[in-house]
Amino acid sequence: MRKHVYTVGQVNSYISNMFAQDFMMNKIYVKGEVSNCKYHPTGHIYFTLKDQTGALGAVMFSGSRKGLAFPMRNGDNVIVLGSISVYERDGKYQLYAKEIIQDGAGLLYQRFEALKQELLEMGMFAEEYKQPIPKYAGRVGIVTAATGAAIRDIQNIAGRRNPYVQLILYPALVQGEGAVESIVRGIEALDGLGLDVLIVGRGGGSMEDLWAFNEEAVARAIFNCQTPVISAVGHETDVTIADYVADLRAPTPSAAAELAVYDVRKLLESLSDLRMGLNRGISQQLSDWQARVSRLEERLQLLRPENLVNARRTYCADLEHRLGQQMEQKLAQIRQRLQLCAKGLEGASPLKRLSQGYSVVTNTHGKSVTDAEQVQPGDALDIQLFHGRLKTQVTEVISDG
Repeated sequence: MRKHVYTVGQVNSYISNMFAQDFMMNKIYVKGEVSNCKYHPTGHIYFTLKDQTGALGAVMFSGSRKGLAFPMRNGDNVIVLGSISVYERDGKYQLYAKEIIQDGAGLLYQRFEALKQELLEMGMFAEEYKQPIPKYAGRVGIVTAATGAAIRDIQNIAGRRNPYVQLILYPALVQGEGAVESIVRGIEALDGLGLDVLIVGRGGGSMEDLWAFNEEAVARAIFNCQTPVISAVGHETDVTIADYVADLRAPTPSAAAELAVYDVRKLLESLSDLRMGLNRGISQQLSDWQARVSRLEERLQLLRPENLVNARRTYCADLEHRLGQQMEQKLAQIRQRLQLCAKGLEGASPLKRLSQGYSVVTNTHGKSVTDAEQVQPGDALDIQLFHGRLKTQVTEVISDG
């Protein structure tokens, strides 16, 4: 029998190994009411979870405190994610917490959906009520906590995009008691300043942390705001009632700054392009006008009386020259014709014939005698020679026949 006897430490170690090998015990959700909650100076939190049927010891080590997003107190109903293991020194098993959430998120979600549906039916989400966000905002109001990543991100991005934009902060409570009233006052106060746009929001957190932006009073303040509102609540996956009512939703405060503040570098580049285009247009217009003026000057020169007289003189001189040429040509043609006629007349001239040995015979009546039968022997005839005349009498008539 003695060889089956174990020490206390062996038993506790064995039990600890059993818990370690049990998959369900390594990742388990346990719901209960917090009691005996103690924050140790080392940062550890010791507490007990209890319900009507029993109690379970629990601890959250300081390294896991990021899994607790709210100040846990006795009486809180919570859900704890962690593992069950044995503390071998005392022989007690307990819950080692990794994450703790308040056991009210489900109720909050139901409230969220109910209010969302109610405001939707009222028309507060309708697009026709959305105001356009001005492209070139000069004064931007911000309703958020005075300290925190949200305001720093907005300042950094706005300063980089346009250092000339004026940012006006209303330091509001963004979670906890009084947050709703503070946010409403901030919206109403900045709305009265005549700003170009408002950014309303905060950094990320749990649903409970963001709940102030799910309250009807905040939704109505945003809806009634005359200044365009950009909501910037939490991270990109977080959606609140304020996001539905706002004129524009930004996934993060950083994105809200980019939407509200126009990048002045792009504006300067656009102005530079416009200036270059304007200069090109003016230069082209001047060139066109200069060319037109030059053409008008040329026309004006042509229309001067002196130029007109010179042009007429030139025209007259040209006509005179052409007339002279035509007259010379005409005279040459006439001369040629006269020469031809003279040659023709010369060929038909009696003197020419006479000079060639021919003569003209006429009777006493002055009529030409061309046929021998026209005369009788004894008739007197007059013979005209090239030089001189002969008076003769026909002694014999000889006929060709």
